[in-house]
Amino acid sequence: MKQATRLYLKARNGDRRAASALVKLFYQKVYSYLQRLSSSTLEAQDLTQETFRRLWSSLGDYRGECTFSTWIYKIAYSVYVDWLRKKGGATERSEEWWSGRADGNPGPYEHAEDRQLTERLYRLVDELEEDERQVIHLHFYQGLSLRETAGVLDEAASTVRYRFRRAIGKLRSEIGGR
Repeated sequence: MKQATRLYLKARNGDRRAASALVKLFYQKVYSYLQRLSSSTLEAQDLTQETFRRLWSSLGDYRGECTFSTWIYKIAYSVYVDWLRKKGGATERSEEWWSGRADGNPGPYEHAEDRQLTERLYRLVDELEEDERQVIHLHFYQGLSLRETAGVLDEAASTVRYRFRRAIGKLRSEIGGR
């Protein structure tokens, strides 16, 4: 049994330490995911809090049909979609947001060319259709398998694979086969 599932079972039975450990295990991952989607640090903080609020209020609803991390991302995605509907659509990325991407989480780059390519790739991903962007975010940035990504998005695995291939094709053609 995976660590997250063990912690979930304990948290569901009222173990506060297990609940705290679950938050520690997933908070930064969920926050990073929502920050990439919302393009706002403050919004990402609020969306992450709402994700964990919904998680705790529906703790008894997890049935083990998917991994616990997939279930959390499913909740986070639902929170994001609700926020997007209320807001009326996606927001433009600020220059501050873009400048922070090259120095942020993808990893330490030793060459300016790598940083420039990374920043360009972030921009290209941001220009993808919403459904393609979701697949890329969940699969590459959050490390979910395509099957887990399909579970988060409530889509057939074949649909997610198609979107993935379509998105990768677009990115490759924009990068120039590099």
